[in-house]
Amino acid sequence: MTQTLSVAIITLNEEANLARTLASVQFAHEIIVVDSGSTDRTLEIAASFKARLFLEPWRGFAAQKNFAIEQCTGTWILSLDADEALSPQLQTEIRNLLSLPPSADAYLLRRRNIFLDRWIRHGGYYPDPKLRLFRRHAANFAPPARFTDRPVHETITLDGDLETLRFDIVHHAYPTVENYVEHLNHYSTLGIQTLIDKGRISRSPIAFLWNVLLLPTFVFFRNYLLRFGLLDGREGLLLHLYHATYTSWQYAKAWERTRKQSQATVQHP
Repeated sequence: MTQTLSVAIITLNEEANLARTLASVQFAHEIIVVDSGSTDRTLEIAASFKARLFLEPWRGFAAQKNFAIEQCTGTWILSLDADEALSPQLQTEIRNLLSLPPSADAYLLRRRNIFLDRWIRHGGYYPDPKLRLFRRHAANFAPPARFTDRPVHETITLDGDLETLRFDIVHHAYPTVENYVEHLNHYSTLGIQTLIDKGRISRSPIAFLWNVLLLPTFVFFRNYLLRFGLLDGREGLLLHLYHATYTSWQYAKAWERTRKQSQATVQHP
């Protein structure tokens, strides 16, 4: 059976990133771009690379990516974020992989995270493996692979054999401190309900102290010192400091929501 590759990408105002991403996957048999209302040059860039373009209102990360997967016709799917690009070595590796019958049903790809133009090599940020390359159907009559339905940090669910490729996706996520802080603020809000549903939020003062102060301090200590994040210079210090702050924000926002819900219940029993 001929191995064909579809690339699935979701976009919203990604003119700063999309051309780099699409240029790295020109060997694919088709490129699917699902856009949720861009007002910049994103659609023009997608068209210039002859991507198949779909306009779809925002459904959430998992649902939007699943819609993109549903439009794919290849036997294999490569799911990328618009700020990710395949390294030249990974492009060659995937082409060689698909030239023969692959031995697995899905592959983890190592991700190289770039923060303020620096490759973050320590602190748990590399190799940061992500399941991004997979058969559309892992077995005959099996349903297509899909992203789990969760507000943030969505992952692929798929039954089958899993292996890891050698080379990297390059993640150009955080070119400025402002961009990183905005990202963390947004993601900490998206993760609120997940914490509540898992029973992570307690009204105990001790639990509150742990969640908003001590746990973030431990996260910083683990990543910056124990995992050698300090070797990534000033960029590493800023990254791990703000990531620890993100942990505090997430728990504080979840606590705030449960407090408001409790107050509303008391006022309207």
